[in-house]
Amino acid sequence: MNQRSASLAQMERARRVIPGGVNSPARAFGGVGGSPVFIERGEGAFLYDLDGNRYLDYIGSWGPHILGHQHPQVVAAIQQALTKGTSFGAPTAIETEMAELLCDAVPSLEMVRMVNSGTEATMSAIRVARGFTGRDRIIKFAGCYHGHVDCLLVQAGSGALTHGVPSSPGIPAGCTRDTISLEYNNIDQLTHTFEEQGDQIACVILEPVVGNMGTVIPDREFLQSCRDLCTKYGSVLIFDEVMTGFRLAYGGAQERFGITPDMTSLGKIIGAGMPVGAYGGRADIMNMVSPLGPVYQAGTLSGNPVAMASGLTALRILRDENPYPQLDEMGRRLGNGLAEAAHRAGLPHQVAQIGSMLTLFFNPEPVRNYAISSRNDTQMFARFFHGMLDEGIYLPCSQFEAMFISTAHTLDDIEQTIATAEKVLTRIIG
Repeated sequence: MNQRSASLAQMERARRVIPGGVNSPARAFGGVGGSPVFIERGEGAFLYDLDGNRYLDYIGSWGPHILGHQHPQVVAAIQQALTKGTSFGAPTAIETEMAELLCDAVPSLEMVRMVNSGTEATMSAIRVARGFTGRDRIIKFAGCYHGHVDCLLVQAGSGALTHGVPSSPGIPAGCTRDTISLEYNNIDQLTHTFEEQGDQIACVILEPVVGNMGTVIPDREFLQSCRDLCTKYGSVLIFDEVMTGFRLAYGGAQERFGITPDMTSLGKIIGAGMPVGAYGGRADIMNMVSPLGPVYQAGTLSGNPVAMASGLTALRILRDENPYPQLDEMGRRLGNGLAEAAHRAGLPHQVAQIGSMLTLFFNPEPVRNYAISSRNDTQMFARFFHGMLDEGIYLPCSQFEAMFISTAHTLDDIEQTIATAEKVLTRIIG
């Protein structure tokens, strides 16, 4: 077992000045118990903590490090950008270079606006969709997380249609009154809602592959129904590709599934680990954005030149080297191996895997929506998580998050992970 005394001491220090000792609840180990690991550095496919322990990393900063940590070309680009300054509050040419690359890569993008986070991207996309349609109501799906935007922090119980129920204190009921939360992959429920309220619905927003209730893969027919119903009723279809953009394919999930939304929100990978986001879509919709149109959205640090240099370098590597077949193969091998290990241990399980995203669910049912995912055996996952952590494998600290593979991982890393999982699961059922 790894000793983590320095992390424990640092957590005690952090708790005195940071709520819960962390700057995001996703880091708090709340879903697995215990105290989080404090990371000192990352290199390639590995993380190193304050005690010098090394971990094979399957989080990758929750997705953006598709090239691994400290890719030399990305680091060089950041260093070069820093020689010119950190930010200017004025236009730079590199912002246009990024916009051109994004519009060339992502099928839905004709125009794009840079922001600083995925939350900003989804918040802004919804505001523009409402301004474009002149409507207020929006549809989201239970289990899809689109950042801590007031109107999107809405619960849905057991797949039931839920109107305006905030899932966090501090959100007035009025902020979510026009939010409709539906069951993911449920075509009938979506169709019925449009038949009743279609002329009031500004947009439908969803993760085209979900990463925030574990990896949940959509039925293609469900995505097509979202597309067809939005077209029929004049609503805007928004794909939240903060996780999936440039990960599942160079053009994201919309390229992989062959279904084009009206708008897309991006983040994570387009900054290669730097804080960044973007939203965009059809030109007629984006023409609503200030200063061209009446929908106001602004940000002093949007298009930050250091973040642009980092992201552009990573995206060009992905474009030129096309690592997606390699990532898909490693994803399949890891998914199959984890399933085999859980099967040999006699544990109810499901593995959802698409490209370099996957989740091992401790659940006897295929996980298609939040209602099913909520029945995962989270106690078993917590034991598995800590067992893997003690063996030097760093997994997401929640059953409701996705694992990510990078190009820095090797087949040997994958085989080591599978062997470790079998050892840990055998020990658990002992």
